[in-house]
Amino acid sequence: MTSIVKIEDVGHVRTITLNRPDKKNALSDELAWGVVAAVEAAAQVDDVWVIAITGSGDSFCAGLDLSGAERSSPLSPQSAQLDDIHWVGQFLLAIRKRCDKPVVGGINGVAVGAGLGLAMATDVRLVSRNARLMAGYTRIGGSPDAGLTITLPQAMGYERAMRFMMENRTVMGDEAVALGMAGEVVADVDFTARLAAYCQQLCEWSPITLRLLKRGMVKSMETTDLETQLRYEVANIRIAFSSQDAKEARKAFFEKRKPVFSGR
Repeated sequence: MTSIVKIEDVGHVRTITLNRPDKKNALSDELAWGVVAAVEAAAQVDDVWVIAITGSGDSFCAGLDLSGAERSSPLSPQSAQLDDIHWVGQFLLAIRKRCDKPVVGGINGVAVGAGLGLAMATDVRLVSRNARLMAGYTRIGGSPDAGLTITLPQAMGYERAMRFMMENRTVMGDEAVALGMAGEVVADVDFTARLAAYCQQLCEWSPITLRLLKRGMVKSMETTDLETQLRYEVANIRIAFSSQDAKEARKAFFEKRKPVFSGR
């Protein structure tokens, strides 16, 4: 992994940091594919239970880097099946489809265009109070990509998402939470510490439980058949209850103590 994508493990949390602060973490092909690869790699490591994605400096991601001529990189897959949607679609596919671990978005600053798409692809989001979130597509005569036509209506509802994008609105931390774009607003000075603490807090639960929970939530958004989804839920809880972690959780509950999970 190149230095423009920083990886740090603390306990069971892996933090993936977009690291082009001089460009406000704008997306070159190398950075974008690096983030996709980092998520997919973290998904395969059993000792990683929770993944965080954030930006370096004062920005999360300013969207596509329009200042350079680079349109390909050694990290860019050559498969036509991937290239027909390029990395803008791979953010959502990597985070939701190919990673069943919770991915927490640490929106520490500006998130625009495809950068907003990356933010909204995460499962839950913390946003700094002075962060600025904007789609920006109408301003440049474009239409939404990076999964925003999926994730924004899911988070905000259809009309709010339409208004947000049509009106080219910019929202900051408190309003982002009010609109459903994030779950928690954090003072800028406390943001790094709070993001780390929140991710560690999630690690108090069994990673099996968290992964099955995410599988069920993602599956529910892909199906319109209630009976199929209900059967999927039952299948998942059977798997969960048969784990050593579930036995430990029940034992700890009756013993009135904090459980100690092993991920088995």
